Amino acid sequence: MTTSPHSSVEHVRKGVAQRLREIRLDAGLTARALAASAGWHESKCSRIEHARTPPSDMDIREWCRICGAEDQAQDLIALSRAADSMYVEWRRVHPTGLRQLQEARMPLYEATRHFRIYCSQVVPGLLQTPAYAAALLEAIARFHETPDDVEAAVAARIARSRVLYEGDHMFAVLVEESVLRYRIGDAEVMAGQLGHLLAVTSLPSVSLGVIPFTAQRRMWTLEGFNIFDDTRVHVELLSAAVAVTQPREIAVYVKGFAELAESAVYGAQARDLITSAIADLDSP
Repeated sequence: MTTSPHSSVEHVRKGVAQRLREIRLDAGLTARALAASAGWHESKCSRIEHARTPPSDMDIREWCRICGAEDQAQDLIALSRAADSMYVEWRRVHPTGLRQLQEARMPLYEATRHFRIYCSQVVPGLLQTPAYAAALLEAIARFHETPDDVEAAVAARIARSRVLYEGDHMFAVLVEESVLRYRIGDAEVMAGQLGHLLAVTSLPSVSLGVIPFTAQRRMWTLEGFNIFDDTRVHVELLSAAVAVTQPREIAVYVKGFAELAESAVYGAQARDLITSAIADLDSP
């Protein structure tokens, strides 16, 4: 998977820059003349048109006003804001704690019919037990130094998992075997979580695949991602949340998921890997 998770953002920002350039050219203005009319340094127009400097809402309004295209300003502002929402640093997502994000994603989860979920480090949020979620969210809150609302965030995350049991949602879930082995919380927390995974495999709406350490890889290990139908992909980086919405990029993730699925085991073989991980919890 060679496409950068930042490229959707770059694509939209370049689109805004291109439209601003076309508006200027349609008005018969040079970049220097526009900058002079706006009271900007003459290099600012060039930076905006080459997508090196994202324009502010005020920049877009002023640009369109000078070019006699004020009717296009609001659409361009909305497009520019959409680019900003595609790549959002966690410090902006979690200004008041972790609960708000858990609740904000609920409408998307309720509206999605087909989930494809790949995790290489932790158990997917929808399949987490309260104890496992608490241990994980406590670590996230500590690392990102967010306000401590872990108890409320856990409650919101567990409430979100009701989509597993309600409606006509379908879940294709892939985890690396390492997810079964990484200790999030103590042995008791992990035993409860792994036991819950065994129970989840019996749900008719869930297909759980585990990619063994010994699998002949068709795809290398990736950052975790969620595909919502064929319309949106969420990728979680250490520093930021990335939303991929460009169809050609979504297709790359869909292809990557299919390749990963070829290396996974399912049913009894997957359950054997989970029970083996449970048995090894007592090992020193």
